[in-house]
Amino acid sequence: MAKARQRLTKQAYQSQARVLRAKLVQLQLELKRAPFKVMLVVAGPEGAGRGTLLNTLSEWLDPRGVETFSWHPPTGSELAHPYQWRFWRDLPPIGRIGLYAGSWYTETLREEARSKSALSHIAREADRIRDFEKLLADGGTLILKVWLGLSKAAQGRRLKALSADPATAWRVTDEDWHHHRNYDRLAETAAIIRARTHRPGARWTVIDAEDERARDLAVGRLLLTEFRQQQKKFARLRPAKAPAKLTPLRPAGLRRLTTLPLDQELSEKAYDALREKWLGRLNLAVRAALAAGRSLVFVFEGWDAAGKGGAIRRLTSAIDPRDYLVIPVAKPTDEEKHAHYLWRFWRDLPRDGRMAVFDRSWYGRVLVERIEGFCRDDEWRRAYVEINDFEKQLTDHGTIVVKYWLHISHEEQLRRFREREATPHKQHKMNAEDWRNRKQRAAYEIAVGDMLALTDKPTAPWHLIPADNKRHARLEVLKTASRQIQAALEV
Repeated sequence: MAKARQRLTKQAYQSQARVLRAKLVQLQLELKRAPFKVMLVVAGPEGAGRGTLLNTLSEWLDPRGVETFSWHPPTGSELAHPYQWRFWRDLPPIGRIGLYAGSWYTETLREEARSKSALSHIAREADRIRDFEKLLADGGTLILKVWLGLSKAAQGRRLKALSADPATAWRVTDEDWHHHRNYDRLAETAAIIRARTHRPGARWTVIDAEDERARDLAVGRLLLTEFRQQQKKFARLRPAKAPAKLTPLRPAGLRRLTTLPLDQELSEKAYDALREKWLGRLNLAVRAALAAGRSLVFVFEGWDAAGKGGAIRRLTSAIDPRDYLVIPVAKPTDEEKHAHYLWRFWRDLPRDGRMAVFDRSWYGRVLVERIEGFCRDDEWRRAYVEINDFEKQLTDHGTIVVKYWLHISHEEQLRRFREREATPHKQHKMNAEDWRNRKQRAAYEIAVGDMLALTDKPTAPWHLIPADNKRHARLEVLKTASRQIQAALEV
């Protein structure tokens, strides 16, 4: 911790604060045009002045470009979602600053304050936080983490002073005094967490908090300095562009796709005989999962005209409509473009005991965005790891993730395209982009193969469905869904 500095006089502070405030407002103007966001996480022992610091920053900054977030113990709704769901919902958009009085660190530190036994899982929690911050930082977020350093003696003096004044006594709680009595243990835990989560892109800065005026100025200056560094970093980045040619990362995935037999036959009579049986089994499996408080996430990917919509309708026909939501995924909106690509999917995750069906999904990052050059090479390459981590968080929470790729031949797709164009009530499904995507079949096969090879995990496997015969494909979807859900419930 930095040595306590001589206290600033009020006059010196006001003089420096005027200059700093003007620079911070200028920073906000520049940030509006920048392709990144800023997140300032403020943490420290009780009495270090987190609230007063953030109030000062809020006064200095233009309120139209800043949001303040603070979390309390998770609510029932928050506990009914994967752990990070509530944090993803409260991320600022690109071009804005988020100030965090409480954060993903708060609950971990609070739990350690209550019990010494919590130390056993501190390392695991810190690693989870580190991975979350890495994902955000890799996505372009400027993360500033400030630890307000305050000695035990200084903390005691501050709590006593607040308690002695009737106007501020309400701010000091029994929990604050509990923290003071356990100062040394909590400081040790905080040091462990800071050490494990101090990494490029999300480093900790310890600032002496005994002099409130010097503290506020130091944090404001840190914000300016780190913002300038982030600007320089982005200035060096090359813009995204479509690759001239795609090379498979994992040829085995491409072979799995291209060697899939597509000549399955299933008559209408045979389909009708089997459909009710598997709809019934699916209904029982889904009801059992939802009754057990498990959430279900279905992911449907596949070629244009592969029959995703029809397969989804047959799947959901077995389920109470009050229990599920179908989420069609189109091009990102302006709001979604100003967020991390996973943000809109975190936002739509079902709570425990509910189900969501994604008609296209987060895999667009490694499919269309890779092929069309909507993201940089480094962005789509690391997306496989990010997606695997995202799905692992879902399955660790208890969510059952069922993923489909519906595969049809080039010839069958052409037949269906022409049928759609010739059928009045299907013509709305066709546009020029469908034909343009068809011309890039070879590139998409490579991207799909890599997706299958790199994101097929035992807890979230890919089901590769031959779909030249629609009846066969729809029945396979019902079968695989029933079996995977039942298997997950038996574990």
